[in-house]
Amino acid sequence: MTTPPHPVETVTTPTPVLSVSPVVLTAPGRAVDLEIRVSAPVTGSDLPVILLSHGHGPSNNLSSLHGYAPLANYWAAHGFLVIQPTHLSSKTLDLDPKTPGAPLYWRSRAEDMRLILDRLDVIEAAVPQLRGRLDREKVAVAGHSMGGHTASLLLGARLTDPDDGTEVDLAEPRIKAGVLLAAPGGGGEALSAVAAENYPFFLTTDFSTMSTPTLVVAGDQDASTHLTVRGPAWHTDPYVLSPGPTSLLTLFGAEHGLGGVAGYDVAETTDEDPGRVAVVQRLTTAYLRTALSPGDPAWQEARDALTADPNSRGRIESK
Repeated sequence: MTTPPHPVETVTTPTPVLSVSPVVLTAPGRAVDLEIRVSAPVTGSDLPVILLSHGHGPSNNLSSLHGYAPLANYWAAHGFLVIQPTHLSSKTLDLDPKTPGAPLYWRSRAEDMRLILDRLDVIEAAVPQLRGRLDREKVAVAGHSMGGHTASLLLGARLTDPDDGTEVDLAEPRIKAGVLLAAPGGGGEALSAVAAENYPFFLTTDFSTMSTPTLVVAGDQDASTHLTVRGPAWHTDPYVLSPGPTSLLTLFGAEHGLGGVAGYDVAETTDEDPGRVAVVQRLTTAYLRTALSPGDPAWQEARDALTADPNSRGRIESK
């Protein structure tokens, strides 16, 4: 009997990674200048770019450019340039709670990503090892939790600004693909009373305009009761409610941390599982390789391997 292929076979051999931080981008009108971490393989050219948006967890440092090493390091080791901003919501900044946009700064987060794309020349100059190595036509955005909300807006989701009632369209055409990790779902009656009262921008989230190719990753045990009354299914809304093309990776037994994507051995991961993180690493890498280079067979190979594995940790569906 032939042993089914392991998903790791669908991605390239890892290479050493260089990581530089903080790179500071001046940002007039922002409460503070934007600090980013830049991670890339030490060799290679025509590197696709991933903008990685952190969540809003309880830790002091994970929700910043210092977090998400399991993803940033892996993606960089497999041929991507990964850029991680510290959004204004980060505890590392300790901003006055009366700062406009507090506490989650939903609009500023998306604007941070646009600023990064506007300043790729500045980033190359600040990190000489990157000079001439970027492929600016292959840009993706990824985000976990609140970072998933940020990414969804850049991918085309919309909402109504609770302050002035206007429809907000922050879709970024330079972004060609996305990965949403444990991202918030739709609004309205799906929200908990706490979320509706404290985060009213969630009330009008609309995925019907999110048409950029996207992989949604959700844990089937991610109840997120502080945000929703619908249970784990809420996190699949970006897949169910968007027009596509989207794919959904449902991880068996996974909670909000998806096994520990926010950092190595962090206490807030309620479902710590290195094997689960490895699945997220491999499948997101394969997805982005194919989404940014449609002739690349990595995504189909990864899907086939997951399906063939008798001990599969998840399932994939697409539309």
